[in-house]
Amino acid sequence: LYQTGRIYQLQYAFFEELEIIEQIGLLSLLFCIIHFAVSISTYIGPDSKQEHSHDHSHDHDDSHSYEPPEKSANKYPLVELAAAATDMEKFKLIFPGLRDELFQHSIHKISFSVLTPDNEVLARLKKMMDYVVPGGNLNVGMDVVFAHRAFIEANENRKLTHTEFARVSVLGWAVQFLQAFFMVACDVIDKNETRGGQTCWYKTNKVGLVAIRDSFMLESFVFTLIKMYYGDEHYYLQLVELLLEVVQKKNFGQLFDLTSQPLNSKEETDLSRFTTERYALMVKHNTTFNTFYLPIAIGMITSGVTNPEEFQLAQEICVMMGEYSQIQDDYLDCYGDPKAIEKNGTDIQENKCSWLLVQALNRATPEQRKVLNDNYGSCDEEKVFRCKKMYDDLKLEEVFAKYKEDSFQQIQAELKKSTLIPREVFEIFLNKIYKRTE
Repeated sequence: LYQTGRIYQLQYAFFEELEIIEQIGLLSLLFCIIHFAVSISTYIGPDSKQEHSHDHSHDHDDSHSYEPPEKSANKYPLVELAAAATDMEKFKLIFPGLRDELFQHSIHKISFSVLTPDNEVLARLKKMMDYVVPGGNLNVGMDVVFAHRAFIEANENRKLTHTEFARVSVLGWAVQFLQAFFMVACDVIDKNETRGGQTCWYKTNKVGLVAIRDSFMLESFVFTLIKMYYGDEHYYLQLVELLLEVVQKKNFGQLFDLTSQPLNSKEETDLSRFTTERYALMVKHNTTFNTFYLPIAIGMITSGVTNPEEFQLAQEICVMMGEYSQIQDDYLDCYGDPKAIEKNGTDIQENKCSWLLVQALNRATPEQRKVLNDNYGSCDEEKVFRCKKMYDDLKLEEVFAKYKEDSFQQIQAELKKSTLIPREVFEIFLNKIYKRTE
């Protein structure tokens, strides 16, 4: 097969037969494996670090080479940071410099200086970064800053300097690039129209399915930023491994979610697929790691925490917080005030594997289950009403209230076990999720 060239035909046919979500998942996992292998290779051999340092110095001797920013403080807008009134303003000041560094990296490192700054592809790349990365509420990126600052304040009893704030903001923006990667791809798969108050990137002029390629560039830039600014740190490989783990878990979470319902829209809804086990796996992988564990784990790594038991405990607490956050989202989708949560609930219409549905299926009689089977997953207002009435009949509001109290007490009990992680780190997240409007 290899000599005749048919092996490539088979590979192409196999890939083309996959659904878009499967293609994205496969390519993302392959990217993770390749990047991980390359990262490990730089640490193989006793002289690897010395050789790496020598090669880096040689690059700097070349007058035509591009010099990455490393950790130089003068690369940060320190004057503007000192004048900024809020943390969000400070955080946003860092993005333009990072975008420009990635733009220069694309010219000199990716294209080997063949392309000029006015090249159509590069101009489009810069436009794409400006459009998708700084959008939204930037919560996850800011959480990286908050977590690191909480560690510093608790362990060293001092505030972050402007340089330290800028430096950790780089990690925050790396996480925002990661979020943008997920969102751009998900919008294509879910056929979304808007994201964060603006038209989805793939729906803008002449983008279309090329947005999938853009998402892969965003993912690669995550690791480029980490290498640029943290490549010389002793914990660099630990950061890379953490990010790779999060990418893989997020992709699996997306697969658990998307395959919980028929991929063919013509197939009938199969509620037997909406199980407690599937829901738990979906939430753990899809929400917990990238939203809660990632910012806290980054703060632990950059603050010098090395005890594996502390990382395991942090992960367990984050899983509980992430589970509660997603369950609360599912609850508010049905029972929340649309003005307060800034959206109209559509989980029933979109045939989502929702916590409310899973709880209803676990409690329903055969007759009640038939009502859900006949009505769930439809946009018909009468059918949506029947599903919501079934939730009321099964008293799911009371079920959620009990779950909320039990989960809070469970998290508090786990927090008492931690000796190296300041309680303030977790309280940043607890205050966000337990004070939302219901």
